[in-house]
Amino acid sequence: MLDRYLHGRAEHISQEAPVPVVQVDGSEDRLGGAANVALNVVSLGARCTLVGAVGDDPNGRTVAGLLEAAGIEVDLVVAEDWRTTLKERVVSRQKQVARMDFETPMPSWIADEIAKRAEHRCRGVDALVIEDYDKGAVNIPQLVIESANGVPVIVDPKFKPFAEYRGAAILKPNRREFQRAVGHWPDEPALRQAGSALAKSSGVEAIALTRGGEGLTLLEASGDCLHLAALGIDVYDSTGAGDTVAATLGVCTARRWSRAESAHVANVAGGLVCAKSGTAAVGLPELNLALRSDSQVVPVPSGRRRLAAAVSRAQSNGEKVVFTNGCFDILHAGHVGYLKGARQLGDRLIVAVNDDDSVRRLKGRGRPVNNLEQRMRVLEELSSVDWVVSFSEETPETLLTEIRPDVLVKGGDYAPDEVVGADLVQGYGGEVRVLGLVEGCSTSQLVERIRSA
Repeated sequence: MLDRYLHGRAEHISQEAPVPVVQVDGSEDRLGGAANVALNVVSLGARCTLVGAVGDDPNGRTVAGLLEAAGIEVDLVVAEDWRTTLKERVVSRQKQVARMDFETPMPSWIADEIAKRAEHRCRGVDALVIEDYDKGAVNIPQLVIESANGVPVIVDPKFKPFAEYRGAAILKPNRREFQRAVGHWPDEPALRQAGSALAKSSGVEAIALTRGGEGLTLLEASGDCLHLAALGIDVYDSTGAGDTVAATLGVCTARRWSRAESAHVANVAGGLVCAKSGTAAVGLPELNLALRSDSQVVPVPSGRRRLAAAVSRAQSNGEKVVFTNGCFDILHAGHVGYLKGARQLGDRLIVAVNDDDSVRRLKGRGRPVNNLEQRMRVLEELSSVDWVVSFSEETPETLLTEIRPDVLVKGGDYAPDEVVGADLVQGYGGEVRVLGLVEGCSTSQLVERIRSA
């Protein structure tokens, strides 16, 4: 869908009818529908391929252009006998005055073609998100779900019977959609019972019920229930919040996080987007910042015990975990290239960072230039880095013993057996690699040049 916003000022009431007259100053086009879900996925740093349909018309070409600009790979059915859905909103003083929908029924052949393309695109993916707006693009959900071939499926449904999504890992209805399926619930125990029973009878593993200002409730088919309170922010506009939650559930599930962890993060992301105007996406930096300030959520395993558990879980799923360590005081091009090279040696990269005291012992007075929290925060924002953990010991050997990575990487001109911890890693069957450094890139030299200047 294409979401178009007409911005202007409503300063008086029309003489023709009791409606405001808006003097339009400008317009803005945004991605809507499943395209907004895809935008949220890439905003969280993941790769995304969008399968869907647009009309062979100017609005369809606008959607395709916005998708390309956002870096979203597309496989779009372009239909000559159908026009792209347009939702046009008139906004005055940051409030919606009116909305006009331009929409026609979708020919049935489009759904068949979308299902075929989805089956082709599901090869090699980590998760599949189905956005079913009940507009005709997903006529028979089982055709798409079965094409996933074991990949976890997250579904954002509308008003089809939930059993039509049998086999999904997570079904994400809102309050209205859920209530249509189960009716009224008098209290929380009744909600938990009805939700778990519905998940079980529908053949889905769990239902993530979004409840607006009440937060999100995760209802497992097993009977377990987890309620997450809404983020404590002022709600500006709830448009597209469900899209953000679905996208975040998809990204977290693709990273093989548990449903509880995924729901925590998705709940915070959904709250953040409600503070924005119109259909919007949540970026990774703002989400990480909100997660760090939310005591209920731990987005990335930061403690050693939690990190060890996450590494073990990743390895049990066949992922190769790479480990490197250093001070990373002033991040420069050499660091970025080195970490990118290290990440290419496996599926996950852990960066262990010397705490401030150990940097002073290693580098001398006046170091580090940036404190531990700042250094870790910068590293967390690199797309090549999965986990960041600090250590206070002289060497990372104790940390290596606890988490047992598959590959230990160091930069420089060492021989592999000269790397600290090499004997330990090789002793349990791990690999040690040495990557060269970029010439002319040195934190110590940078510090010296700044002092000299």
